Amino acid sequence: MFRILVVEDDHELNRTICMFLNQNGYQAVGCHTVQQAYDAMYGGEVFDLIVSDLMMPQISGFEFVQTVRQQNQEIPFLVVTAREDFQAKQRSFRSGIDDYMVKPIDLEELLLRIQALLRRAKIAASKQLVVGQLVLNAEERSAYLDGEPIALTVREFNLLYKMLSYPKKTFTRSQLMDEFWDSGSSAGPRTVDVYMVKLREKFSHCKDFEIVTVHGLGYKAVIG
Repeated sequence: MFRILVVEDDHELNRTICMFLNQNGYQAVGCHTVQQAYDAMYGGEVFDLIVSDLMMPQISGFEFVQTVRQQNQEIPFLVVTAREDFQAKQRSFRSGIDDYMVKPIDLEELLLRIQALLRRAKIAASKQLVVGQLVLNAEERSAYLDGEPIALTVREFNLLYKMLSYPKKTFTRSQLMDEFWDSGSSAGPRTVDVYMVKLREKFSHCKDFEIVTVHGLGYKAVIG
């Protein structure tokens, strides 16, 4: 069972979130201050994900994120806050959070985001992504479909691994270029189209996913 640390100084909201998570198969531990969270974390308890407010007494959520990231770069960190200004979001993401929700929150949406963060964390930890009969191994940069190897270039592998890690998420050509091409590259955004054609050809007989063109934007992977 996944253990989730909930750090929120609003006692009623803290109780509500913890109760909801407990009812949905998680084990939630609520803390009302960052110091209480430190006591729980450094007292021997192990957590799989953190949900935290930003504006709290004595120690802020910003400082909490930074301290956590100094000790643990991997644990998913979700901020839930009343602050919706860009400066707060920018500072939070630069401190190392993984997701950001603005109050008032929908608990069902919170649950979906937690599920997505935990799934991505599992993928990162295992270095392996499995989609039906397709197995992608990030350390080996290898792809196997029905047990048979599929030859991919490093860039083809990286593009496919990225999209399948975030199914249904649309990536623009510019986003993919920024991540997988050097800044000094002379290639243009349409180069991405060439790679998508190659990937579609290599996996034309794979029914477990489809690379879909989002007209006017870019591409996304849809798992069948």
